[in-house]
Amino acid sequence: MKLLDKDFAPNQTGTVKIIAQEPDDLWILYNLIFPGDVVTAETTRKVHLESSTKSTTASRVKLTLHLKVTCRDFHKDSSTLRVQGRNLDANQYVAAGSFHTFTLETNKPFELRKKLWGPQAIEAINESIENSTSSVSNSPDADVAVVLLQQHQAEIYLLGKGVTTRCSKIENSSSSSQPARSKANSANVFYREVFSAFVKHVDFDVVKNVVIASDATRNKDEFRRFLLSEAKRLRMKWIEENKSRIVVVGSGGKNNKGDLGEILGDSAVMNVIKDSKVGMEIRAFRDLWDMVSNNSDRACYGPKNVESANEMRAIETLLITDELYRNEEIGTRQRYAGLVKAVKENGGKALVYSSMHVSAPQLAQLTGVAAILRFPLPDLEDMDYGV
Repeated sequence: MKLLDKDFAPNQTGTVKIIAQEPDDLWILYNLIFPGDVVTAETTRKVHLESSTKSTTASRVKLTLHLKVTCRDFHKDSSTLRVQGRNLDANQYVAAGSFHTFTLETNKPFELRKKLWGPQAIEAINESIENSTSSVSNSPDADVAVVLLQQHQAEIYLLGKGVTTRCSKIENSSSSSQPARSKANSANVFYREVFSAFVKHVDFDVVKNVVIASDATRNKDEFRRFLLSEAKRLRMKWIEENKSRIVVVGSGGKNNKGDLGEILGDSAVMNVIKDSKVGMEIRAFRDLWDMVSNNSDRACYGPKNVESANEMRAIETLLITDELYRNEEIGTRQRYAGLVKAVKENGGKALVYSSMHVSAPQLAQLTGVAAILRFPLPDLEDMDYGV
């Protein structure tokens, strides 16, 4: 969602001018526009024109209308939003009070006026704009960058709110049978390629910490030294000045395979990223997973259990995949959007995990929706839910 203009204050009348940039934005607008709101947009209307010879011809004219909304309908197959309402201002072609229908589409600007901009409407607008801004940047709201060194390749990941993005993969063509001097030269060539990718993708104005990790075949400290040495040689002060934010850790796993999930599960890494958004998301899922593994009564998963816990206002933190939260089926989407809204209204937190989040596959194993509870509910699974 792109914001073109804004003129409103909380709990007051106001207007926004926006452009939906992707189909998901139209769904958000479907839940934002209500009867009584006023939508202003450019549209076309078929009119009949009479010539001097009294003959009539039909043509379409382009005009701007202000509709007071009476109803709206979201079409998931075509990803369009149809808004019907009465025209407020008469013009040459459309009388005041007559009905008209707008079809709101992506990349088509329009204006929305509400008599009252409540906190939920403002939150929906701000969150959508924030997510859109994040998705088009090189580092999508990235709190943490991970440089993962392995025997034959290196990968650079950016971890942001709800998303894990692999932004670069560098192959190493050197052979283990090379002489020592050739190996050293190959390592420098390889490290220089990783350095170039690092410079391209890591922005310290956005990224709070950089984690350098390796499997058993690579020396993580060696690359950090190379990184800082190369930055000094090329006078890249923005790297030198942030060297305290570049830390090295082991692979984090018993098998020392250098898996990203294992690295992020390492206690040293969690200590580094604990104050970041992605750190809080990973920690929340780890807490949930530990509770479920130990059969704790302070965690539950599955739609019925979670919804029952919400009815008792027991949810402290809701964890849900965006596959459910932004599901293509309108009924499913409304169900989970309502659940997220209710949890927040009851004072809980709701974390939405993108399919690209490092914790998403495990959350999907728990049906895609789970919760950490404020208090134990030992009999939750035994409740009679009825038909």
